[in-house]
Amino acid sequence: MSYETVVGLEVHVELSTKTKIFCGCSTEFGKEPNSHCCPICLGMPGTLPLMNKSVVEYATKAGLALNCEIAEFSRFDRKNYFYPDLPKGYQISQYYIPLARNGYVEIESNGEKKKIGIRIMHMEEDAGKLIHEEDGSHSLVDLDRAGVPLIEIVSEPDIRSGEEAWLYLNNLKTILQYIEVSDCKIEEGSMRCDINISLRPEGSDEFGTKVEVKNLGSFRAVRRAIEYEERRQREILESGGKVLQETRRWDEARGITIHMRGKVENRYSLEPNLAPVIMNKEWKEEIFRQIPELPDAKKARFIEEYGLPEYDASVITASKILANFYEECVKYYHDPKIISNWLMVELLSILNETGQGIKDLKFTPKQLCDMLAMIDKGTISGKIAKDVFREMFDTGKSPEAIVKEKGLIQISDESQLESIAKQVIENNPKSVEDFKNGKKKALGFLVGQVMKETKGKANPQMVNEIFIRLLNDE
Repeated sequence: MSYETVVGLEVHVELSTKTKIFCGCSTEFGKEPNSHCCPICLGMPGTLPLMNKSVVEYATKAGLALNCEIAEFSRFDRKNYFYPDLPKGYQISQYYIPLARNGYVEIESNGEKKKIGIRIMHMEEDAGKLIHEEDGSHSLVDLDRAGVPLIEIVSEPDIRSGEEAWLYLNNLKTILQYIEVSDCKIEEGSMRCDINISLRPEGSDEFGTKVEVKNLGSFRAVRRAIEYEERRQREILESGGKVLQETRRWDEARGITIHMRGKVENRYSLEPNLAPVIMNKEWKEEIFRQIPELPDAKKARFIEEYGLPEYDASVITASKILANFYEECVKYYHDPKIISNWLMVELLSILNETGQGIKDLKFTPKQLCDMLAMIDKGTISGKIAKDVFREMFDTGKSPEAIVKEKGLIQISDESQLESIAKQVIENNPKSVEDFKNGKKKALGFLVGQVMKETKGKANPQMVNEIFIRLLNDE
């Protein structure tokens, strides 16, 4: 029997507000444990939460960017459960009447576009963090994260594979970064994801037994966990067994999911200490006006305005910072495609190698374009330009200064190049013979010898022309 995979994702995203959702404590990451907490964070008796207006605005902006309907009236509830990192014994969240519903994120897989529905998006506070000692003797509690504002984005069960889940998460991350409501740094826990997955017979409308998977530290882990659960559940069903409704955790090292606990139903009750959130039309419109051009719209514009191939536009607009850098470059240089080539090939390669981000760049768009202009003028060759580019990346120096300091100006003196070419011809009679016998690759070899002799400084086009003239005259 063939089975269809059905996946829904619950994504928790930390909002980039300066203070927590219900108090004035800092949300800064990475400080001394328990240095950013107060009696409200600690759930002390007699304390009362006070709603952070910025959280509502950030969450609303996210909902609008994700095509959601924003509720005019929403309220907070208490999610009751007991765990050492939850000092109050409950989490303030939204359950019955959330802020946003019925949105979607569009993905493209195998050339086809698909909308992944968003069932609800709501605000809530984060819990603290447990730090387990390696010897298992005890655990420590850090409550700095308690009260950090979150939005939880719950998708419809529209995802059918690990690949689709990966695409959805990437697009979701890009949108949230574009509107600057979250940095979405997975390594710092500011974007976390739980999987709900089941299998059902192909063509069936009924859902199978749902399994929840937690402890996913990357988008790659999400994809791998889905693929593992597909295999595990299919083996159970094909052997005549029944899939148990349970919560499992992902073991990254072993590449498997492991049983954590059976399904637990949480108890919810109205939060009595917080007033409802009233989102009037004027406030919502004000927030909507703050939303910048989103990735899909920017991609479409780059294709139309700059004539970029769809692939180039997709790569460049995947990062708002890179897209802005590109548009700044276009102001200074005439060929948008050449700019995209340098950014996609040379820049992204170095960033991947060094682990740095685009925001860390030491050179400016104008400096990059000045370098491209030097290639056009014949001041430097394309090969030398790569060395200049790397020096610009490392030091932030202008291309003019680098070329001058290192003596990298391209040799375009015809008589000098002709002299070197004649010597190369004399030293490589076999290649000369091959060229005359129609082997065009021989010309590339001869040109390469000149480039080697001049340490890459020779004008390659001029060298090519010189060889053709000399060899045809023989």
